[in-house]
Amino acid sequence: MVSVSSVVESANPNEAAELFTYRLYGQPRTAHQEWLWQGLHREMQRQGLHYLPEEHDRIRLVVNFASNDEPNIFRRKAQGIFVVTFVEDDHEPSDILRAGYPVLVRNLSNLAIYVVVEGGKTNAHFLTMEQGHYVVSHTAGEPEEPFFAEVYERMEPLATSTLVINNVYVPDLPEELWDGDEVTRTLTWAGSQLDKLNLLPAPWPIHEILSERDLRHVKRLYGIGGISYGNLSARRDEKTFWMSASGVNKSNLREIGRDILLVTDYDPERIAMLLSVPPHVEPRRVSVDAIEHFMIYREHPSVGAIIHVHAWMDGIQSTHINYPCGTRELAVAVADLVRQAPDPSRAVVGLKNHGLTITGHSLHEIFERIEGKILPQVPMS
Repeated sequence: MVSVSSVVESANPNEAAELFTYRLYGQPRTAHQEWLWQGLHREMQRQGLHYLPEEHDRIRLVVNFASNDEPNIFRRKAQGIFVVTFVEDDHEPSDILRAGYPVLVRNLSNLAIYVVVEGGKTNAHFLTMEQGHYVVSHTAGEPEEPFFAEVYERMEPLATSTLVINNVYVPDLPEELWDGDEVTRTLTWAGSQLDKLNLLPAPWPIHEILSERDLRHVKRLYGIGGISYGNLSARRDEKTFWMSASGVNKSNLREIGRDILLVTDYDPERIAMLLSVPPHVEPRRVSVDAIEHFMIYREHPSVGAIIHVHAWMDGIQSTHINYPCGTRELAVAVADLVRQAPDPSRAVVGLKNHGLTITGHSLHEIFERIEGKILPQVPMS
């Protein structure tokens, strides 16, 4: 059995040297943006982060300044570089997600901070790829330090997280599984159920927001086919599980190796999930949350299925930090809460500003339990 702690300890040996480095990309464009940068710079120095003023292969966090009309794209050379983009406006948009989300995507960012300066007040709207939205505010004349400390606190998970989104494909899936099995057919059924419950929203057509070149860059960097919310998996045997692929239409999971993949293990040296695929199929990547599902299945043999949705339920425990999708830190936080549940095999865990992870004995059993209890709006804080 692979424990949560053993996955945590299996970090890249170079990771410690990379963990607390950051740089500025592009100059602040206004006096207020200069104020933001200088205050944030001071706070990150106080927190022990190491500033590298030029391009460097050890950069971990990039602070980027752009405008609503003109993207300022930092083209990463590695997946482990996280980008935070600031833009500024002089009035509150009527729909902050509709105004800010294209900024996030066009600048190829992990986090967008849409800053509104109006009437002596600064509202920093944080926007995530999962449609998370929360606000940190400062009023002119008040002390600056608490504001910048809170802004950094929201950014800190990006600076300290480790992505586990790489896949290693082994073309050894037995021929009798090339068309799936009874378990994959339950995944197909469960995907259609999520669609019927309107839990697979895709309101942001990424291909309409990005240029063809930038879309190729995003796909190559993160192995996604588009923004597709939610994922689901089901145990095949003691050590392996079937899981939905990244960026596919979850309401129509059909092809093995493309829509549904068999996860067999985790490779700590390469920080990658191992997948068994048909030799004749060009596979997609598995969902970025595979490391989270892997940890739960290995620790709890009684868990037979897991679903993740961007929705909520009342009265649940939630993670305290808004870690990015696909990171080891998010997986550990969720696995810790599953372990603390009265029955880990039937747990409902909240992911802060994100959604739910639900374990069950089977996918059918999960849907029976959550019927009529799902709230489509995730509370943001």
